[in-house]
Amino acid sequence: MNNNDIILLDGSIGQEILKKSGDQATPLWSTKVMMEKPGIVDDVHESYFKSGATVATTNTYPVHYDRLKRVGLEKERFKLWDIAVDSAINARNKHGYGKVAASIGPLIASYRPDICPPAKEAKKIYDEIIAYLEIKTDLILIETMCSIDQAEGALLASKKIKKPVWIAFSVDDFDGSKLRSGEEVEKIDLIIKKFNPDAVLINCSRPEVVASALKIISAFDVKYGAYANGFTKITSGFLKDAPTVDALEERKDLNPESYSKFVMEWVNLGATIVGGCCEVGPDHIKLIAQKLNKSGYNIV
Repeated sequence: MNNNDIILLDGSIGQEILKKSGDQATPLWSTKVMMEKPGIVDDVHESYFKSGATVATTNTYPVHYDRLKRVGLEKERFKLWDIAVDSAINARNKHGYGKVAASIGPLIASYRPDICPPAKEAKKIYDEIIAYLEIKTDLILIETMCSIDQAEGALLASKKIKKPVWIAFSVDDFDGSKLRSGEEVEKIDLIIKKFNPDAVLINCSRPEVVASALKIISAFDVKYGAYANGFTKITSGFLKDAPTVDALEERKDLNPESYSKFVMEWVNLGATIVGGCCEVGPDHIKLIAQKLNKSGYNIV
């Protein structure tokens, strides 16, 4: 990559699948839709490629053994992983180019590092899904890590991976210098030095706090970027056991124009990987692509 190259991620996957299906949200987000209407997953990936994204993120974020076991679907995990990966690959092949990123979400629940297994225990759970998804994808994307220990568990399972490994952290809703665990963002440098990931990102955080996190990460020896969410905040209702995404409130002020301004600010801060997370859709990505092109960047 040269100084003008920007990797443009897609946006919300699970929520976009739910919106297109019209189905009710469940604790496994869009997994039920993927089982019953896999064509919708293909359609969502295609819509992002058409909008200018160059990376398709697989719909595997919540599809972990521990989460599936709660509803008696743990034996279906390999089938679900295959459906998710194949959908992203189908869309990429139809589009003609792009990469497929294997999404690896937190164990047990999002935004709850306090109830996740310790790193060495988590590594044993992550081993299976990361090794399996690596086979057909182009890179591993570990998402929404909210503590250093949580990140270490996933990265321990990625040590033998031959594909690039990106890791994304979620920061406090109102203080971008802190992870959701309360730990300082500066501590991410310890993870970088220990595991040498190919990129460090900020994700699933309010866009207003992302810049302060990126300013800290920019001092580290690593490629960096961001993709924020469109929630008002992470509510107490969502932090309960087995929540559904409708416990989170969508912002009404984060349209494509307003979100793209945040993204361009991140690019000006040196971010080379940008996109969107929950509540950020194809229209947002389309405008970001247009602004990047107009500003002389190469979307790769």
